[in-house]
Amino acid sequence: MKKNIVLFTLFILPIVAYLFFASGINSFAKLPTITEKIPDISQWKTADGKTVTLNDKITILGFTGSKIIYNEGNFFNLNQKIYNKNKNFKDFQFVMVAPKGSEGQVQELMDKLKPIAEDKDISKWIFVFGAPDEIKDYYSKLNLVGQLDANSGTANVYIVDKERNLRGRKGKNLEGKNEYKEGYNTISAADLHNEMSDDVKIILYEYRAALKKNNPKTEMKRKI
Repeated sequence: MKKNIVLFTLFILPIVAYLFFASGINSFAKLPTITEKIPDISQWKTADGKTVTLNDKITILGFTGSKIIYNEGNFFNLNQKIYNKNKNFKDFQFVMVAPKGSEGQVQELMDKLKPIAEDKDISKWIFVFGAPDEIKDYYSKLNLVGQLDANSGTANVYIVDKERNLRGRKGKNLEGKNEYKEGYNTISAADLHNEMSDDVKIILYEYRAALKKNNPKTEMKRKI
């Protein structure tokens, strides 16, 4: 009996875990790259003057536009469907690029997000501020099909890996069907709950698997 349990733990459980993360709506074996090596955002600062980087972080990148409070429902959706479920992952962050002059709206939004964030922890929500022209120029370098609106924003958010590659769905999936998805629509709770949630699981699993492979002793200590 004990032997069977050991065999299950060593061989079957990892396979089940992989199938859980790599199956579902996203039927790619690995989350494809849409744009390689997007520019960093260290040229912009937070309201308290701190710089932020995309390097060595898994980032949910967004562009708020100037009507932040008008679109606050989008942030609530993102908070409930993605942020609360993943904020405890060490190298995970939400970076929102906002136009200068919207600092007051961001503070108002954060005051509203805090009560509904798990454990009231909004530390992974990070807002940086730039001039509208700078934001539009930066966005153009992402080489995406979508565009920013007249307020320098978009309802879409994007997954960026630790090497600053923008990830999504591109090419033929495991079923042989063509897919393309560069961003996730925060207006749609279903889009976040289904497609984005699934894709975030896959990219987080990629890094967990890599960490376990490269540092087996460290991974064992973390489990203990």
